[in-house]
Order: sequence, then structure tokens, then C-alpha cells
Amino acid sequence: MRIRVLGPGCPRCKMVEENVKKALDELGVNAEVEKVTDFARMMEYGVMMTPALVIDNEIKCQGRIPSIEEIKEWIQGV
Repeated sequence: MRIRVLGPGCPRCKMVEENVKKALDELGVNAEVEKVTDFARMMEYGVMMTPALVIDNEIKCQGRIPSIEEIKEWIQGV
């Protein structure tokens, strides 16, 4: 599983990354977490608002901070 957090590195983006890591820890799941700060790469996903969360190349949310519970549901659904 590959998880990407898209954003310029603002506090909201860091919060999404923290929530992802907490969700993975709580589920006991090992996944690659990548932080994408390059705007050209973000545009490849069609993301218009940050932060955004991409799991296995599927945009799960953008423009908001998802809860740990939401992230856990998305991870389990993959």
C-alpha cells in the first residue's frame, strides 16, 4: 500500500501526515507514506486544494484534514 500526503508542508499538511501514521499504527498496518510537496506532481493527480490524501493512486480527500477514523476506514477498504 502506498499513501501520499499532498501539500506544500503547511501545518494542515503535517496534521494529515500525523493522522495517517496514527491510523497505520492503530491498525498495525505497514505502508509506504510519502509527502509530496512538488506542485507539478500534485497537478498530476488533479488536486486543486491541499492538503490531499491519496491511497494507492486514488484521491480520498482534498482541502481538509481527515480524521484518524476516516483514514482507518479507507486503509481497511483498500
